[in-house]
Amino acid sequence: MTHRDLIQQLMQSKPQMAEAVAFLASIDTQFGQESGGTPRPRWDHDLIGDLIPDGSSVLDLGCGDGALLERLQAKGCRGQGLEVDQESIVRCVERGVPVIQSDLDHALPGFPDQSFDYVVLEETLQTVRLPEVVLREMLRIGRTGIVSFPNFGHWWVRTQLLIEGRMPMTPQLSKNWFETDNIHLFTIRDFEGWCADHAVTIHQRFAYAEGAFHDLIPADNVLAEEALFVIGAATS
Repeated sequence: MTHRDLIQQLMQSKPQMAEAVAFLASIDTQFGQESGGTPRPRWDHDLIGDLIPDGSSVLDLGCGDGALLERLQAKGCRGQGLEVDQESIVRCVERGVPVIQSDLDHALPGFPDQSFDYVVLEETLQTVRLPEVVLREMLRIGRTGIVSFPNFGHWWVRTQLLIEGRMPMTPQLSKNWFETDNIHLFTIRDFEGWCADHAVTIHQRFAYAEGAFHDLIPADNVLAEEALFVIGAATS
């Protein structure tokens, strides 16, 4: 029996369940659309602030408006941001955050090896053209890398694809397929697989679900909305 046969069998044998799941998916889609793309407070800022010791040197790739670096500077960290969006760069300057306007796909080779204690890639990996290059460069530049990303294996995402047959929209993924910045979609399991295949050490891993974060467990490939990994090169 093929996967297609199994899906058709489920729709035929459990129509009420299928309708209920479709209804829940539509509620989630509407909620995501009503949010209008307004970003919610970053859950990982608090966590990253706790993970990075006072006085560390930090390179923030795709630093946005500089809110994270501003927080880290308050605890004595030496920060440097890279950002391509002009409006976000203006916000960084207003916050007093050092920032370089740069495309992450091409600018990183200019940084010396091990020149920062931490390199942060927050909610950005899925938007770059060359994610593997960016990951390798961040592990070359920093002694430790911190990567957070949306989990495209989350069950809401799977549900909308299965039932509606359309690209998912959720409160975290609130833009239509034709306007989203996300061009490389991957799951927690995909990221763990990449680390294993490239001898990247995973020091810590966290999952965000239902408004709180916790230590990541295997089921979070389905349950987590987002994830955060602390990684390093195998020799670190």
